[in-house]
Amino acid sequence: MSERTRRGVAVTLLQYAVGLAALAWLVTQVDVRNVLGLLGTLDAATVGLVLVVSVAGLLARFYTWYVVSRPFGDVRYREAASADLIVKFVNQLLPSRLSGRVAAPFVIRSQTGISYADATATAGVHTGIYAVYYGLVALVGVGFVFGRLPWGLLALVGLSTSLYVAAGGFVLLAGMNLELLDRLIEGLAGLVASVPRVGGRMAERLRDGSEFTTDSTASFRELTTDPRVWVHYGAGWLGALVLAPGLRVLLLLWGFGANFEPVALLPLVLVAAYSVTLLPLTPGGVGVTEATATAVFVALGVPGNVIVAVILIDRFLGTYLPAVVGWYPSLKLDVSSLAPE
Repeated sequence: MSERTRRGVAVTLLQYAVGLAALAWLVTQVDVRNVLGLLGTLDAATVGLVLVVSVAGLLARFYTWYVVSRPFGDVRYREAASADLIVKFVNQLLPSRLSGRVAAPFVIRSQTGISYADATATAGVHTGIYAVYYGLVALVGVGFVFGRLPWGLLALVGLSTSLYVAAGGFVLLAGMNLELLDRLIEGLAGLVASVPRVGGRMAERLRDGSEFTTDSTASFRELTTDPRVWVHYGAGWLGALVLAPGLRVLLLLWGFGANFEPVALLPLVLVAAYSVTLLPLTPGGVGVTEATATAVFVALGVPGNVIVAVILIDRFLGTYLPAVVGWYPSLKLDVSSLAPE
């Protein structure tokens, strides 16, 4: 095993350790027996409503992928759903959320059959719009909690929220200007072409890459300049990331005899509190996200033993369970379709 590989394994293990440590800290801050007792107090109606809201949120998330992939072929909603679940599974499996985004074009290609150029544009636009919407909504949440959180916690949430806005803008800008790479590719092709025997073939492969960037840029611009994509994607995003989690948390709080004021701002605060998932601290933000969200709501006056149970249930239903479900469609990936065209 090379030094670079050993270093990568060590970093991954450290990230998992941080996540487990954060979860352990979270558990030690509350009376576990009391939390289990709280879970037993939930009535059937609340449980049923929470499950209905969770399914609705998942369907809304599937819709966001459907919106950005359907312009490029006869893409079915079920195929977009499978792609979303697989990407979610990869995101939770590997140390960084970027892992799933990097794999997304290959997954989309396998699930929908659209070209690599279109799949790359689909994944890029989904990432960019997602980050922009997330950052803007989270900023409202940060504005509400400003001055009400410890400065260290506020700085962490503010940093991750700002990174969402910056990342979304960068992805969208870069995606619409991929053809700027063509000059570099052409220059490299000219140099490679001078290599005896194999130079011509290698230069041809590089120029094929130039054609790919041109096609992908065109597809990217087609999506980002269509207002309907932004509107329809926004509707799905709002349902999946704001309304469903916010309503789920509110129902659980009410079920446990707690509350949050003002109710209308709870979903926005939740989005801001969960923004640390962007930081590659642990795989999928596990542990750190729960601990941060708990700290935010405790600082805002929600009882600690209640919010721990609420956050754990919300994360399980909204993130971890869909990721586990994504393992199944990942087994059916057509590996042969991942080969270059």
